[in-house]
Amino acid sequence: MDFTTERMLHGGDYNPEQWLDRPDLLEKDLEMLQEAGCNTVTLGVFSWAVLEPEEGAFSFGWLEEIMDRLYERGIWVILATPSGARPRWLADRYPEVLRMDEARRRDLFGGRHNHCFTSPVYREKVRRINTELAKRLGRHPSVILWHISNEYGGECHCPLCQEAFRNWLRKRYGSIEELNRRWCTTFWSHTYQSFDQIESPSSRGERMLHGLNLDWKRFVTYQTTDFMKAEITALREAGSALPVTANFMYYFKGLDYFKMARELDVVSWDTYPLWEKKAPIEIAYDNGMCHDLMRSLKKKPFLQMESCPSSTNWQGVSKLKRPGVLFAQSMQAVAHGGDGALYFQIRQSRGASEKFHGAVIDHYGGNDTRVFREVCRTGEALEKLGELCASQVKSQAAILYDWESQWAMEDSQGPRNDGLHYQEAVLKFYRAFRKRGLNVDLADQDSSLEGYRILAVPMCYQFREGFAQKVRRFTQQGGILVMTYWSGIADETDRCYLGGVPHGLMDVLGIRSAEIDGLYDWEENQLIPEEKNELGITRSFRCKYLCDLVELRGAKSVMAYGKDFYQGTPALTVNRYGKGSAWYVAADGEEAFYEELIRLLLKKEKIKGAVPGEIPEGLEVTTREKEGTVYYIYQNFGREPARLPLPEGKVFAVYGEAEELLEPYGLAILKQTTE
Repeated sequence: MDFTTERMLHGGDYNPEQWLDRPDLLEKDLEMLQEAGCNTVTLGVFSWAVLEPEEGAFSFGWLEEIMDRLYERGIWVILATPSGARPRWLADRYPEVLRMDEARRRDLFGGRHNHCFTSPVYREKVRRINTELAKRLGRHPSVILWHISNEYGGECHCPLCQEAFRNWLRKRYGSIEELNRRWCTTFWSHTYQSFDQIESPSSRGERMLHGLNLDWKRFVTYQTTDFMKAEITALREAGSALPVTANFMYYFKGLDYFKMARELDVVSWDTYPLWEKKAPIEIAYDNGMCHDLMRSLKKKPFLQMESCPSSTNWQGVSKLKRPGVLFAQSMQAVAHGGDGALYFQIRQSRGASEKFHGAVIDHYGGNDTRVFREVCRTGEALEKLGELCASQVKSQAAILYDWESQWAMEDSQGPRNDGLHYQEAVLKFYRAFRKRGLNVDLADQDSSLEGYRILAVPMCYQFREGFAQKVRRFTQQGGILVMTYWSGIADETDRCYLGGVPHGLMDVLGIRSAEIDGLYDWEENQLIPEEKNELGITRSFRCKYLCDLVELRGAKSVMAYGKDFYQGTPALTVNRYGKGSAWYVAADGEEAFYEELIRLLLKKEKIKGAVPGEIPEGLEVTTREKEGTVYYIYQNFGREPARLPLPEGKVFAVYGEAEELLEPYGLAILKQTTE
């Protein structure tokens, strides 16, 4: 079901159970929430020990009272299921709920996310608490959304999970003979005689069968998603029809979010950028790409569920956010398709792990702090942006970002075991598109490619069944394909393709990848433009890490390597295929190379960004659309004021002014009617 709201959500994760002995502070919280323009709080994320202090003895009165008081003040509630951390009594009475690590050691009680997703006992106890929550509070007028658990992650290797894994493999392969064939188990004489012999990867056992490693990661996503679905089913069977979300994490490698997102109504995620580690615009590109990834999971508006109002407590260095950064980060979520910005946490915890994690209300507790004033500023701005709710980000460009391929590639043992730089390669394309004012979607191999003008496919090591045919159709029908080195090497069980690579696309790209050279970190080569090349490239660029040696099979060379024994061999090629064109980037070029390639390619193919002309360095331009209106959202992540490049035609100001210089960390939103 769709999740829509007429107001941008503003607020965050609130833990009143930590302050039940201080009713004076709880009352003050409500006043300060209103003052800050907070209209939404998340309740109950880690409340299980207070909601059910003893098995079967439920205590919901305190939570209902707080929800009543929030509702009286016009504040909505996102109600969480508490499965992210279970109470001590549950671990003591039912040890099977505790996870086992890959060395088959049972965890002790403690921490969070340390429970077995397979355990029938744990599933039953979660079903029971979720059912009681839904019956008692699921129809409370303040509740607008269910928050399922918290930051799902981790894995369990207990006997229950081993048997579930074997059953999953039985369904996937049908016979042990087929599994042996697909996993290439004759290597090192590791052939299985039955599914009962299979165990999850372990440093004490099998970890060199890449098919096993890859399928285990798939199983972990499957089992986590199945557990999440069971949580949602309990709410539905108890009579709640409210939409559901689960908060994802920054490029989290442990779970395939494309698959998990199918079971959710709205995607949300927790973002904690390190704004001071690089130039702000570089952090903005990285954070913005993850926003776009989350939006792309369902191609719907998403929520920034957590962000830190000040400094975190868990990063290597707890840097404060400079003035304006909290505001800019919150507005970036909106720019990239979010329907609000929420924080962790509302009131700073007094003790334990997150007592020094930043909060809207700190230990001092006053409304005269720098952070609280900036939260108020953000609330005022979000209140003015309600008309953007439910608008969509539409993209001409897509970049492939595929969890399964990344898992397989990083486990493949070659051509570089000390850094393949996959995320960096994706970000280079993303940065180049964004600098030209294009919105960008991120897609996996199962995503539809309909509607995109240009598709970048960086380092897609694994081609799943049907993907090459999908890319072929995209190009044949007029799409512009840009594929890179180390693509189409292996199938979905990590068996290398025979007969040449990139598998299934050699004729589309007009090349064959013959060899690939892994460079040491201190090595580099050069990309030299061919004379009178198709794009008119005139300068050379550095390349590092990986250099693919290709032979031309119909393609034209646009750039060549500048040195080493493969000097002069093609490093950038183009091939016409059907109504489209297929480009192959053979080496990991520097950022400036991707920027020049995309700039010239978009110009050649007449693909226009959001605004004409050059976008000043440090400026992000994003568009959202609905019902005949286009919103142009400008954010300045540069060091100096920037003048706005305006769209053609008449525009109206929604926030800020078009004629003025936009200050660093500033926001301007203009709109234009298209009807």
